Amino acid sequence: MAGPFEVNPATSDAARRVVILIDRLPPGCTPDQQDALRQAETASDALSSLGYQPELVEATLNLERLREDLCLAAPAFVFNLVESLEGRGCFIHLVPGLLDRLEIPYTGAGADAVYLTSHKVVAKRIMEAAGIPTPAYFTREGLLRLEDLEEEAFIVKSVWEHASVGLGDDAVVHPRGPRHLLDIMEQRRIALGGMSFAERYIEGREFNLALLGGDDRPMVLPPAEIRFEEYPPGKARVVDYRAKWDESSFEYAHTQRCFTFDDADARVLEGLEAVARACWEAFGLKGYARVDFRVDRDGCPWVLEVNANPCLSPDAGFAAAAARAGLDRVDVVRRIVADMGAPGRPFR
Repeated sequence: MAGPFEVNPATSDAARRVVILIDRLPPGCTPDQQDALRQAETASDALSSLGYQPELVEATLNLERLREDLCLAAPAFVFNLVESLEGRGCFIHLVPGLLDRLEIPYTGAGADAVYLTSHKVVAKRIMEAAGIPTPAYFTREGLLRLEDLEEEAFIVKSVWEHASVGLGDDAVVHPRGPRHLLDIMEQRRIALGGMSFAERYIEGREFNLALLGGDDRPMVLPPAEIRFEEYPPGKARVVDYRAKWDESSFEYAHTQRCFTFDDADARVLEGLEAVARACWEAFGLKGYARVDFRVDRDGCPWVLEVNANPCLSPDAGFAAAAARAGLDRVDVVRRIVADMGAPGRPFR
């Protein structure tokens, strides 16, 4: 007998068909873009183990062509792995929006939640309104209204792009005033994919908490700390692009994911879990998510980003946290499918 969200052998072929949707990769794509294929392979293997018949479909900004491809495939549901369209993260929400319009069920966060979490400035406003601690920040428009700026450290980040795109060894800056910070933002505009903002740098520890749906409330997977081993004095302890993607770099080799903690960390970890759950509720998340934190020297947590539909590659943080909880990739995909609601789900 098939278990929950496994396909019964007697199920029709139509009910077995699943489209795995990814963004089409450009020639000479970057390591973070190439990772889409690894995620698709992971999802395909797990779905096949559950009795489904997965088919890969690539998405571009030609939404009419995508509509035709989806109608031709006629899937029972879509496993949505789209992280951008034609290399632009600002279009990420268009795909779940189209799926809602076509009334095709799909995994992960709905269109509203994808937009609200992917636009990092909007996400910060949502968190502030919900009482969720997040570092102070400035947009270009906000800086133009300032005459002075306190002397403190900032990180200039992309508004839309994820995967630490545009973050390097010079990620942390110490501007002399608002005009200087504006100049830095303009200098990095292309590397950051366009729109950017400046976020106050929190000196302290870095944590990731992954959440997995499938029950009445999300399961919070074991917390992970990113430890910056042997970083020399003066080097910013930031998970930059090299730390995530350049296997030959110092940063990649010396940022270690750790799941073991002292008893003294119990209170901090409890606080992180509570805030992660609050993020899930505030953004109306579904399926799976990851919340990235800094914890300052006083033990206070600060949410850096809320990631809807985070990376599912075997060596990524979500898979590592799931394995720590005793879940393999089939278990993870089963729960993601189980948490899939009807299309057109409204933002809570």
